Amino acid sequence: MTALTILMFASAYLLGSISSAILVCRLFSLGDPRDQGSGNPGATNVLRLGGKYPAILVLVFDVLKGTIPVWGSYYLGLEPIDLAFVAVFACIGHMFPVFFDFSGGKAVATAFGTILPLGLDIAAILIVTWGVIVSLTNYSSLAAILSVGLAPLITWMLKPEYTLPVAILSLLIILRHKGNIVRLIQGKEPKVSQKNSIK
Repeated sequence: MTALTILMFASAYLLGSISSAILVCRLFSLGDPRDQGSGNPGATNVLRLGGKYPAILVLVFDVLKGTIPVWGSYYLGLEPIDLAFVAVFACIGHMFPVFFDFSGGKAVATAFGTILPLGLDIAAILIVTWGVIVSLTNYSSLAAILSVGLAPLITWMLKPEYTLPVAILSLLIILRHKGNIVRLIQGKEPKVSQKNSIK
């Protein structure tokens, strides 16, 4: 492993550690999203707390902080397997941000951002899958869990060299959704349209 590869891993983690949800909520005087609603510093919770405009800002930044380090690593000539692990480190940064007491989100948008440079075809299938499930169920968490669960299979079919890192990332994201899974089973999971939700 080269020094450049290690540098890109570290850079991806640090960029991922910038919590756009917390910063946007501070900008709009919405409080800390980790203490409100679902308790998740992500776009869906910000949507409930502050509406569409703050949520869009969070979504765009979360996607970009996954896309930028992977694209940068590609242009710097990193090997495909290293590119995929740059994606993993960006998402780990979002989940466990060094700048915010290691208390972060679930990295769904950031993971999507990392997949964009790895394969637009994979990203398109996953976003369509997510959109269909949300439109049918109105559960963002269920859409995320099912889409992420399918990601390794779709990657194996289209870009097999990235399957292992994508599988690792999928497992991490699903584990971060364990509370959502319990609430879905209990029928207590808030829908996207709900303004308030339980932790």
